[in-house]
Amino acid sequence: MKMAEKSSIPAEVVNVTETLEKAGFQAYLVGGCVRDILLGNKPKDWDVTTNANPEQIQKLFPKTVYENIYGTVAVINEQTEDKTLKNIEVTPYRLESGYSDRRHPDQIKFSDKLEDDLKRRDFTINAIAVNLSDGAIKDIVDPHNGFDDLKAGIPLKTVGNPTERFAEDALRMMRAVRLTCELLQFPAFLKETANAIRELSPTIKDVSIERIRDEFTKIIMSSKPRAGIDLLHDLNLLKHFIPELEKGIGIEQTQAHKYDVWEHLLRSLQHAADKNWPLDIRLAALFHDIAKPQTREFSRATNQYTFYGHDVIGSRETRKILDRMKFSRATIEKVSKLIRWHMFFSDTEKINLSAVRRMIVNVGQENIWDLMNLRICDRIGTGRPKENPYRLRKYQAMVEEAMRDPISLGMLKIDGKRIMEVCAISAGPKIGSILHAVFNEILENPLLNTAEQLEKRVKELATLKDQELKALGEAGEIKKREEDKKDIEEIRKKYNVS
Repeated sequence: MKMAEKSSIPAEVVNVTETLEKAGFQAYLVGGCVRDILLGNKPKDWDVTTNANPEQIQKLFPKTVYENIYGTVAVINEQTEDKTLKNIEVTPYRLESGYSDRRHPDQIKFSDKLEDDLKRRDFTINAIAVNLSDGAIKDIVDPHNGFDDLKAGIPLKTVGNPTERFAEDALRMMRAVRLTCELLQFPAFLKETANAIRELSPTIKDVSIERIRDEFTKIIMSSKPRAGIDLLHDLNLLKHFIPELEKGIGIEQTQAHKYDVWEHLLRSLQHAADKNWPLDIRLAALFHDIAKPQTREFSRATNQYTFYGHDVIGSRETRKILDRMKFSRATIEKVSKLIRWHMFFSDTEKINLSAVRRMIVNVGQENIWDLMNLRICDRIGTGRPKENPYRLRKYQAMVEEAMRDPISLGMLKIDGKRIMEVCAISAGPKIGSILHAVFNEILENPLLNTAEQLEKRVKELATLKDQELKALGEAGEIKKREEDKKDIEEIRKKYNVS
């Protein structure tokens, strides 16, 4: 495993550790940032531990925030643009005891020993500390062999007895699954670790739903969310915050589907992750068929199951779940809308542009391509390997065709009413001929499309004889149709459809 080079540790972090050491205190990087550095990843935040107490830490830095009972002082870096460096948390070595709420220690005692601080941590790979010299790693302090565990890629291990660690902080069970997905360390856990989580899984309900949501989101946004959701189920955690998902286990589908509802949803989610699509699409992929268990009926006529209305009911159920988990209003609205309309895909030989336009209105122009991507996830989740078959490409072409800015008379910097005013003529066919005639000229030279030039030109056209003007107007209409046809051909060529 490659050690961190000097340049990988930001100057803001080095400044904090050097300031503490120059004042006569010890200073170590600790926790997730050390794990990420040792893996060659960019840390998402930076934590420093020291034998200085909170008051001593505050005196050393120009701007700090200290508003908690755990001794953590946030050193504020106002000048940096990197969000991970805005607040660098500095915490005294400490001992903890009593976790009556299964989340936070009842009693905290500051210590002068780094080892005391490391033994209170959750997993061995998070219980590694390093100190710096000239901005690079000097020494590694690793009493629980977390560095060896990282190098070996072995299943996640707790510091000490797993039952004790998870009983102290129930959220650690969710964090264990999340870290496994992020670090790709499979198999996930040693037998005793997995058994401890199963035994204590009901205690996850003692944790605030916001904290559960945050860990769940990180699992969804990892590169292996399918494995993460499977783990949550296997460890008896999922049923305590999204029991609705597990109802899809063993629910067979139609012949078009290779898997039951549960496996289909997980595979759909994984495809969204494989494509690196955002949270909205991943959540929609995971929940889009969540109402199939309650809408399933067997049709004797077709000898198949039907799921009528599962899109409407599923949208409603998903809204309840996401609201219960305190997701943002914007996320709830978008995900439930994508699920409501995920059954838009139909026979492209029967569907028409007006139906596509109505769908765009229903889901919103800003969401239509995410809906198309959800459809791709849905297809891959059935077990069919081809991501973009002809029918889907045809629909994509129709969406783009429906959304294109049409070449129209509305683009002109003049209209029929203004022509009547400028030319002092009454409404009639002549106005249309003049509009089409100038439109033809603008297609040839868009720079002429100014109010001043068009007003001058329509005055000239108004003096022509009706037949001559009509001929110019018809030429303009023909040109417009040709340009429209050319645009549509280019769109269909792009998607390789007819």
